[in-house]
Amino acid sequence: MRIYHVSEESDITVFHPRLPDRLDLDPEKGLVWAINEKCLPNFLTPRNCPRVCYHIGVDTTEQDKQDYITSASCGHVVVIESKWFETMKNTKLYLYEFDIQGFTLQDQNAGYYTSETTQYPIAKFEVANLYEELFKRNVELRVVDSLWNIYDEIQKTTLNWSMCRMRFAHPRK
Repeated sequence: MRIYHVSEESDITVFHPRLPDRLDLDPEKGLVWAINEKCLPNFLTPRNCPRVCYHIGVDTTEQDKQDYITSASCGHVVVIESKWFETMKNTKLYLYEFDIQGFTLQDQNAGYYTSETTQYPIAKFEVANLYEELFKRNVELRVVDSLWNIYDEIQKTTLNWSMCRMRFAHPRK
């Protein structure tokens, strides 16, 4: 298994644990975060780009596949707002790969791994074209005016889903 940290910064040589801002985590325990390769497409966007991501899981029904996956070759979808289209075109990302040793699974569905100790990347990869990278990974990209409809809908399905940076999304109407 391969795990990564995704960043817009090109020169990170060491990752120190940082205190989380999530309310469901111990605010006193610093963590280094990584994502597995299966869920990596959820982070192949600019950092603050709000997005709704989902993919087929072991419990996904045929009906949900038909209703929410339009391409037979794709089992993963990333939905962004149209206002982020240009920014995404002009953003370069860096994937810092870690040795899985020293990391523990934090969330199976989201593909999150964490470490409580300082970590050093074993490799770094540049992603200059985010659209190309998503397509290469058989990810369907959708561009919508507002994320809130799919945000509400997808949570009622059997798909594995993740919502990221929703505080930057267009306000609900």
